[in-house]
Amino acid sequence: MIKVIGVRFRKAGKIYFFSPLDYEIQTGDHVIVETARGVEYGTVVIAPKDIEEEKVIQPLKPVIRVATTEDDQIEAQNKEKEKEAFKICLEKIRKHGLEMKLIDSEYTFDNNKLLFFFTADGRIDFRELVKDLASVFKTRIELRQIGVRDETKILGGIGICGRPLCCHTYLADFVPVSIKMAKEQNLSLNPTKISGVCGRLMCCLKNEEETYEELNSHLPNVGDFVTTVDGLKGEVSSVSVLRQLVKVIVTVNDEKEVREYKVDELKFKTRRKREKMKLSAEELKALEVLEKEERKGERVSKLDNN
Repeated sequence: MIKVIGVRFRKAGKIYFFSPLDYEIQTGDHVIVETARGVEYGTVVIAPKDIEEEKVIQPLKPVIRVATTEDDQIEAQNKEKEKEAFKICLEKIRKHGLEMKLIDSEYTFDNNKLLFFFTADGRIDFRELVKDLASVFKTRIELRQIGVRDETKILGGIGICGRPLCCHTYLADFVPVSIKMAKEQNLSLNPTKISGVCGRLMCCLKNEEETYEELNSHLPNVGDFVTTVDGLKGEVSSVSVLRQLVKVIVTVNDEKEVREYKVDELKFKTRRKREKMKLSAEELKALEVLEKEERKGERVSKLDNN
């Protein structure tokens, strides 16, 4: 076992582990640590605890120090400098006539590097822009091309659920999402209803995927024929996945009626694959575009003046 703390940085959702050494550290404290990008200022989100060594990427770097009042002031100054750097970079982009959308700027805590994040439809030759920016800021400059998901993660917003976006608040990494997940949860396959603010499939489709797969495995499909506990045979008209209830069209005294049963009150064959849902040409085309974008993934390119 090894003692660690979990640290999150201002513009990164992922949690990184560090050794607390002999410092008394609590959740919410700020610490100065060394990362691959240099010296950084982070917030402790996991108090010191023991975990198995194999779960930690070695070597485990130690905390340099608990942030002082001076460190807090430097971090605040960096935030103000980033705003000015953003404005200057916008002017330089217009000057060079580049087709790119600037999303954010970020200084490392030690000011050893200044990063600019942007989106663009294709690859951008921004070598001259980097040189121009380096002459202004007198530090290492890195321009990083990001995708639409990353853009939304940085900027934040409110989802259709009325809550702050998962990617901006707590989601560390993006997980693969597919149309199959929406089908499994009986959601509308209207692209506008299963797409997030970024225009891609909603990340939250992944949240309940395993639960719905398990619940659906116990249910018949709509259209299947079943035998009920009272000896009737009928066709499934609808299912309630969460309540595990099935509505069946049965014939009683030569008249058809719909009765509702618990799934354990029915006998039916092993669940077969769902038939392809009938969609309009417009919906099919929109879904194809969504799936193509998901498969293609996000291409990230970067260039610095190191």
